[in-house]
Amino acid sequence: MNIGGGDGYDGRARTSDSAPGAPEGGLTATRTRLPDGDTGGRPPTRPGRSLVTVVAVIVLLIAAIAFANRGGGGGDGDSAAGDNRSGSAPRADSTAPSGEKPVKNKEAGIPSGFPHSRQGAQSAAANYAVTLVSNDIFNAQRRGEIIERIFTPDKVAETKRQMDRAYTPALLSKMGLDEDGNAKNGTKYVSRTAPMGTKVRKYSDGSAQLDVWCTGVFGNAGKKSTNPVASDWFTLHLDLRWVEGDWRVEKFTQKEGPAPVNGDNRISGAEEISDAVDEFGGFTYAR
Repeated sequence: MNIGGGDGYDGRARTSDSAPGAPEGGLTATRTRLPDGDTGGRPPTRPGRSLVTVVAVIVLLIAAIAFANRGGGGGDGDSAAGDNRSGSAPRADSTAPSGEKPVKNKEAGIPSGFPHSRQGAQSAAANYAVTLVSNDIFNAQRRGEIIERIFTPDKVAETKRQMDRAYTPALLSKMGLDEDGNAKNGTKYVSRTAPMGTKVRKYSDGSAQLDVWCTGVFGNAGKKSTNPVASDWFTLHLDLRWVEGDWRVEKFTQKEGPAPVNGDNRISGAEEISDAVDEFGGFTYAR
C-alpha cells in the first residue's frame, strides 16, 4: 500500500558418423550431447568413479552448511552485524532470540518502552510500521493519538498537518470509507501490515536510520466492493531519535517492493477475508 530448464539440453543420445578408425561394417560410436557441448569423447567406462564424485560433493555440501549454521547464530542485537564499520556492505542482523525483552508496555494501544539499543530500534521500527499502515490511521482522532505517541515532540504538529491534508474526504470516499475512516455500504476495510525484516542503515546512541521490508493486505472486503482486498509489498524508511526514554519517529518515507512473483493461491471471497480479519489478531513485533 502507498506498498526449470532452459539450457537447451534435451538429454537424448545422438548417433555420430562412423568413428575414426572404426572397423568397416557400419559400426558407429554413440555419444551423449552435454549442455556445454561435446567433443565426441566416449562415455565413461567406469560408472563407479562418477558415483564417488557425487558422494564427495554431497559430503562437502553438508559440511559447508553445518559450518555456516555454526557461525551464524550469534543473536546479539548490538553486534557488528548490519553495521558498516568494517567498510563492507551492511548485513542483515541475526533474528536468533537474545533474551532481551523487546518492549515494556503499551501506550494508546501502541507498544512503547523499547530498549536503548540497536535491537530496540529495530523492534520500534517494526512496530511503528504496523501502526503507520493500519486501519486506525484513517480516523482523524485516532491518527492524532498515534502521531503524538510515536513521533518526536517537535514533529507532531507538522506531521498532523501533513497527514490531515493527505487523508481528505475525497480520498477516503474513493477507498470506500466515510469521513471518519469507517467502511460503508456493508463492507469491511482491511489495512494490515506484516514486517518481513528490518535493516539498520545507520545507528548511534541518539538516532537510528532503518528500513522495514513489509507485506500486507489492503482494500474493502465486500460483495459489491470496487476496491477489493489485495496484497502489497513495500519498504518503509524510518529515521528514529531517542527522546524521553524511548525511540520516536522523526520522519518516514515509503517505496514499492521488493516484491516476489505472485503465487497461484486460490483467491478467497469477501466473506472469508472479512472473517479472517476478525478471527486473527495482530502481533507485537521484536527484532
